[in-house]
Amino acid sequence: MTGRTAARFDWTPSATLPKERTSFAGIGYDEMVGHARDLAPKIAARADACEKLRRLPDESERELHAAGLFRITQPARVGGAELDVGIFVDVCAEIARVCPSTAWNIGNLGSHHWMLGYFPPETQDELWDVSTDVLIATSLVFPAGRGRKVEGGYEISGRWPLSSGVDNSDWNMLAFTVRERDDGPPIDQRLTLVHRSQYEIIDTWHAAGLCGTGSKDVATKGLFVPERRTITAWAMNGKPHPGSAVNDTPLFRLPLLALGPYVLAGVMLGCAEGAYETTVGAARKRNATMTGLPVAASQSTQIKVAEAAARIDGARLMMQETCRHAMAVARSGREPAHEDKVRYRRDAFFSVRLCLEAVDILMGIAGSGGLYLTSNMQRLFRDAHAANAHVMFSPDIQGSIFGQHALGLAGPPPLL
Repeated sequence: MTGRTAARFDWTPSATLPKERTSFAGIGYDEMVGHARDLAPKIAARADACEKLRRLPDESERELHAAGLFRITQPARVGGAELDVGIFVDVCAEIARVCPSTAWNIGNLGSHHWMLGYFPPETQDELWDVSTDVLIATSLVFPAGRGRKVEGGYEISGRWPLSSGVDNSDWNMLAFTVRERDDGPPIDQRLTLVHRSQYEIIDTWHAAGLCGTGSKDVATKGLFVPERRTITAWAMNGKPHPGSAVNDTPLFRLPLLALGPYVLAGVMLGCAEGAYETTVGAARKRNATMTGLPVAASQSTQIKVAEAAARIDGARLMMQETCRHAMAVARSGREPAHEDKVRYRRDAFFSVRLCLEAVDILMGIAGSGGLYLTSNMQRLFRDAHAANAHVMFSPDIQGSIFGQHALGLAGPPPLL
């Protein structure tokens, strides 16, 4: 697409998308978590294949579509479940116990229906009128994309890393920085929807952890995107936005970017809970290799189990309370305060750190048995460390945002 008009782009959904529309509007929160729990054994049986394939298997994608797990925060007006934001924590944790890569894709791809709800209504219709099950990947690395304003829209170029789920997706939501000239200061940070026919997928995802997320690079050059398919990132800060005209419900009044970490935090929680179930369950009946004594009889092991359990319980409570608080503010009709937004980010990185610490403690209990590829523990350990590397969980970045605010230091406003 090289013209300067904003003509509607016609597209045909991929063969893996359901052929018939299903509505998940009205489904309950606990029922949806139950769908994830029921599906977990099938996902567990496919965890090794998911890693070797380095992407979400088609069978898993079809099952996730059928269960509605990609549409947990899609607007109810188009048949989505439109559940409270905490659903990401609980659903992803259920699946991450057995396959963190699949859970990562659920959180990522599911959240993009939520993000699409902030775009102009005509753009929402452009995708959901064709398929309410459409999958959208993202790369929210703003410096990776360059954009300049042209008649009717923007011309963008870039190479974006870490586009999870890109092989399964028909569209991509790419971040770019707008400058009036190449060496000029940024004047805006925007997101744009780009169809898969308009970008190249570059197979870079050969990783030690979260192997099955398919987080490959994508690239495009000199691509024109119409204005309606872009949105400033600042529109996702909890104030009225272009999508408010059709999605004026509490979920779509949330500061989406401030709560972004909770889309994936449940993956870390599930890693820790899965590690606890795997390791503690085995320790009840395992004897130490060198001494032959029951592992469970060791006071050191008992203390480590307590420390890991306390971290996991604390992390779950912190994640759930943050999501409850954000929903309560949205339901009250108040705009979220800046001090709340920085606290959401602070509590995300800290609760994730608790999960990582729990996994590391439990790996120590598992001993050499946790290293074998036949054990789920080695995958949970690798994937937990890979997930922890996400910028949303960085204490250096997210902690500094809170610390600057708490200490009254002036600085550039964070994108919250």
